[in-house]
Amino acid sequence: MIQFDHVSKRYPGGHEALIDLELEIRHGELLVLAGHSGAGKSTLLKLIAALEAPSSGRVLVNGLDVGRMRRSQVPYLRRSLGLVMQEHRLLMDRTVFDNVLLPLIVSGERPSDAHARVRVALEKVGLGEFEKAMPITLSGGEQQRVAIARAIVNRPSILIADEPTAHLDPAYAREIAALFRSFHAAGVTLILATHDDTLYSPYGARRVELAHGRLLA
Repeated sequence: MIQFDHVSKRYPGGHEALIDLELEIRHGELLVLAGHSGAGKSTLLKLIAALEAPSSGRVLVNGLDVGRMRRSQVPYLRRSLGLVMQEHRLLMDRTVFDNVLLPLIVSGERPSDAHARVRVALEKVGLGEFEKAMPITLSGGEQQRVAIARAIVNRPSILIADEPTAHLDPAYAREIAALFRSFHAAGVTLILATHDDTLYSPYGARRVELAHGRLLA
């Protein structure tokens, strides 16, 4: 479970990205974050992943207080998380295979196990035949699939995505949304910030709307 307990986030200069936020996200839930640009959606996701720390209040992820974690504890938290951010930051000088392998190298997986898991992840996103390709040769939608494979290769229990279909044409957007829904159907807690919640609302998603850092609904 993920819990926001009276969480506020202020950035230097006084900008308040989140204001006194209270929210619970249940295990296995499909949650869609809606709201205008700058509403606080990305900040909320970064707090879950310990990419940011709250200015006040508590963020609990599977019982861990993210704001009070030691730096050495953060990698253990992130092993249970898959992250697909707006800038997927693929390494253009490495193959698709090596991009997806990177999280397993960081976590110290045995090479034989790691290589098998990379191939499984690439098959799941429909890129099994592209493992030797360089990311720059792929389309935008295919690059997004590489980022998703990298996010799921650690078999996370929580998958977080920030506007994963924002720059894709409608056909690719539907394919990516279907891919995320398949992960949720397999039991993964799925949290997405999206400008198009119609890709998920017919499938039992709970919609949470933010405006100027505050929870509306």
